[in-house]
Amino acid sequence: MAASARRKPPPTLVVDPEPVFELSPHLYMQFMEPLGATDGSVEASWNYRTDEWRADLVKVTKELGPTMIRWGGCLASYYRWREAVGPRDARVPMMNLLWRGIETNQVGTHEFVEFCRKVRATPLMVVNFESDGRKHWARPGKGQNRLGTAREAAEWVDYCNNPKNTERRGNGSLRPLRIDFWQIGNETSYDPKGFDCETAARKTVRFAKAMRGADPTIKLIGWGDSGWAPRMLDVAGEHLDYIAFHGGYRSTLSKRPPFGDSEFAEDPASTWRHLMTGAEWAARKLREMRRQTDGSGLPLALTESHYSFPGPHRGRLLSTWAVGVAYARIFNLYQRNGDALKIATLADFAGTRWSNNAIMLPVPGEQGAYMQPVARVMQLFRHHTGKKAVRILKAPKGLDVTASRTGGRVWLHVANTSMTKAVKARLGVAGMTMASGKVWQIAEDPFVEIWRMNSDRLAPVGKRLPGSGAWTFPAASVSALELKVDAERPS
Repeated sequence: MAASARRKPPPTLVVDPEPVFELSPHLYMQFMEPLGATDGSVEASWNYRTDEWRADLVKVTKELGPTMIRWGGCLASYYRWREAVGPRDARVPMMNLLWRGIETNQVGTHEFVEFCRKVRATPLMVVNFESDGRKHWARPGKGQNRLGTAREAAEWVDYCNNPKNTERRGNGSLRPLRIDFWQIGNETSYDPKGFDCETAARKTVRFAKAMRGADPTIKLIGWGDSGWAPRMLDVAGEHLDYIAFHGGYRSTLSKRPPFGDSEFAEDPASTWRHLMTGAEWAARKLREMRRQTDGSGLPLALTESHYSFPGPHRGRLLSTWAVGVAYARIFNLYQRNGDALKIATLADFAGTRWSNNAIMLPVPGEQGAYMQPVARVMQLFRHHTGKKAVRILKAPKGLDVTASRTGGRVWLHVANTSMTKAVKARLGVAGMTMASGKVWQIAEDPFVEIWRMNSDRLAPVGKRLPGSGAWTFPAASVSALELKVDAERPS
């Protein structure tokens, strides 16, 4: 019987190559927000000696390959864009009301767009939406007025996109900055002291009309989280192109997760089980957002999301490869829902402290920006993916798999959700002959902690797929596979 068991063929992983929907390139977004004293994010990204972006950050961001970068976040609720354009010696420093500290505003609209151009990412800007109704940010004292109006937002659009805008041209940029994507409202529903849904919806119409008056071609994103989507669609839907929401991943198990800095390594099996349920939490939120927007014709934009754990720097656990595997499961979820979800992210962008960043920056004066585990997963999937989603017909237990296709190539994204057990599978594409294949894989000790001196441990390893079409996915691994097939079905 033992010999018979050894000869038993491995389970199959079968793909249906029929395209089902287009995948948006903007599922690989990053989110840049000046975080004041909380994290040396944008300020640490800028080289003040040469007045340019840090070369090591530009280099690693190109390797990451984000397709879109968003500027704003909560900062948008008290951000006045004109303070950060024009001659550097005339720019107005601002108090970062939420994240504390002072922002020099040496990085503003021009510099942000320049960075996006350097790394070939589409810029997405969040406007000051009358401080989202938060009076403590609109009028914070010391005679300050931080409230942004619809007129100010429209003038920002014109400044960026109008070829003849005299203000921008006077600031040295003769050609337009060209920002096509704009978000109105950020986490507006999260503060009971801010706008209620009805007020936010009415004001969204006002902002949208003003901004489209400056450029009717722009794409507008309205805020729809916390159950706001149906009413926002009723009132403002005809003026919007996307509905935004945010996500924070949690365990769905009843027992308290051991996510603290001194806990996660003491019971790794329990930590792993809790992490793997983060995709279930994300699925619940996504199902609800789909339900609320069903039939509207407007796609979803997940413009901020990440794990957040207790402990210094938002938790050591976020630097472990175990979290990388958990994020791979969540990204697979987003790809499966790519018919409705068209903008998404899994992390904040870059900084010196918070480990929920995609990219960590060594303290100023040191080079060597490096990718966190979440960024390694996004990089792997970003550079090895197809343009159209296809379905998985069959997959072995323990493998979380999605697939996509471009012409005669089929791509698989595979996460082995077992911490200890490898899974072997024979690969196939229904109705097609597989001519050849390649595999790019990250397989590492789940609880190795990544930092600047060992970040190469998560660099993907590329190999050729054997002619047998069988592959063993190591425990706690994330893989991207390219299968070259006979293109007998429409693509």
